[in-house]
Amino acid sequence: MTDTPPPARARTLNDIAKLAGVHPGTVSRALADNPLVNAETRARIQALAGEHGFRPNQMASRLRTQRTNVIGVVVPLGHEQRQHLSDPFFMTLLGHLADGLTENGYDLMLSRVIPNADDWLERIVDSGMLDGVLLIGQSDQVAVIERVAERYRPLVVWGSHLDGQRHCAVGVDNRLGGLLAGRRLIARGCRRVAFFGETRTLELSERYEGVRQALREAGLAEPTLCATHLASDVMADEIAAHVDRLAGEIDGIAAASDVIAMHSLRALADRGVAVPQGMPVVGFDDLPFASTVIPRLTTIRQDIPTGAAAMIRALFARMEGRDAPSVVMPPVLVERDSG
Repeated sequence: MTDTPPPARARTLNDIAKLAGVHPGTVSRALADNPLVNAETRARIQALAGEHGFRPNQMASRLRTQRTNVIGVVVPLGHEQRQHLSDPFFMTLLGHLADGLTENGYDLMLSRVIPNADDWLERIVDSGMLDGVLLIGQSDQVAVIERVAERYRPLVVWGSHLDGQRHCAVGVDNRLGGLLAGRRLIARGCRRVAFFGETRTLELSERYEGVRQALREAGLAEPTLCATHLASDVMADEIAAHVDRLAGEIDGIAAASDVIAMHSLRALADRGVAVPQGMPVVGFDDLPFASTVIPRLTTIRQDIPTGAAAMIRALFARMEGRDAPSVVMPPVLVERDSG
């Protein structure tokens, strides 16, 4: 007695169509859950497909619809080529973007880009692989972003918005955030403030200008600008050197980011400087660790979950051909222990 061979697996739309007794187009629509196919037929076709482990050819489907269901999330690092995606700010924003995109049925293609050619963004948007692009940060590439935004609509950027800017940006009012940080340090009695950060990017230069404005309004000297890279492999050493060099010359630190502020707390603790008694420190971002470091970090909050949701809404609107202006969120001073 011989065993009966198992029925052949259905491997194509035509195979499923023959089993179901319908046209292949009906199978395609049913598997896409198209309401044009009546519910009973849809259920029967979907059950057959499940029985045979059939998955539609996604590439063919994308060619037909001219959509990829993939969004590019790109981190341009023209200003800081050694910075990593593991940076806590990138990871926090990326997590919220990934959640929002996947919940809306999109896949995500992540790229860390060193802009070593002027057409780096054109190569991404013209690849044919993406339905839209989200940039995390403007870096020092504002001119490139502006040029591409003139012709490529589904592009949204986390960053600053300035008058006359063409590209759609979502972010906090960085200058106002710097102003709040400066005023907070002044209220704590600081008169000789240092800014730990760098000014090669639009966002951070705006934060620095805000701190400058606060000191100018109070009739105080300009902040001491202490160039501090965002790359983790050099940041701690640079901050330690700033603290040693400026000992006795400054009485407050405005940090360009929470990560810089956290390293500043460590450098001061290593030297026996009490925070905030001996040196108030104010950060910027309000990342999750800001409330758990010791002392807890006084910082300027940019609402990352709200901003990520706004980026996705703006991108989807632009993908549908609708306009979506920039979103400028208000910064909030979060008073904790460090400053």
